[in-house]
Amino acid sequence: MRIAIYNVNGVNGRLPVLLEWLGATSPDVVCLQELKAPQEKFPLKALEEAGYGAIWHGQKSWNGVAILARGCTPVETRRGLPDDPDPAQSRYLEAAVNGVLVGCLYLPNGNPRPGPKFDYKLRWIAAFEALAADLLPLDQPVVLAGDYNIIPTERDVYKPERWTEDALFVPDVRAAIERLTGAGWLDALRHLHPDEQVFTFWDYFRNAFARDAGLRIDHLLLNAAAAKRLKAAGVDRSARALPKTSDHAPVWIALK
Repeated sequence: MRIAIYNVNGVNGRLPVLLEWLGATSPDVVCLQELKAPQEKFPLKALEEAGYGAIWHGQKSWNGVAILARGCTPVETRRGLPDDPDPAQSRYLEAAVNGVLVGCLYLPNGNPRPGPKFDYKLRWIAAFEALAADLLPLDQPVVLAGDYNIIPTERDVYKPERWTEDALFVPDVRAAIERLTGAGWLDALRHLHPDEQVFTFWDYFRNAFARDAGLRIDHLLLNAAAAKRLKAAGVDRSARALPKTSDHAPVWIALK
């Protein structure tokens, strides 16, 4: 079972890229972030023609998350976080697909900091951690997947000294990943590639992708039941090289 995450940075504007990637890789489940489309503008028909059922949580111009499943429609189990600090923002969606519970998230960026955007990020993280604590001990496989907007370690960023004051990299944000993994969630990509510098995002500016000046901010965290089935993980860098593509690349895991 191949589960992927992809911050598409506008699902309608990047639809040709998304469809090309789906056709080339055929993931079983896909978590999309940053749809930037209201509920009624989600391109369901095009995705169904590509062989995918979908549920989505849209928002005009900003945010938005969706879960796609090849050959079926995900069974929605949750829309929004319990105790969400701003329910008007579409940032969390959860569904069951073929025996796996998948949570799709788009965590707030938090810049500029200090300020209200960073305060909101910390409140959202707290609400997310509370939900993660409830999901962690489940007997069924659980995957919390998406754009976390958190750079976990210095190995996960090109020139970390340039990011010390950024809301993606400050200690109180990085500590959230440490708490999650310390509690028992497995960082799938890092677990299978412990010594590699692996990036999932490259800015459009300063020729960042060609220079491989990137960040790792897109993560798939697995509970124990899912971790036992983990057999592969990677980044589809080729999608980042396509014309009119997102600034993120898809990240995927394979479960037995």
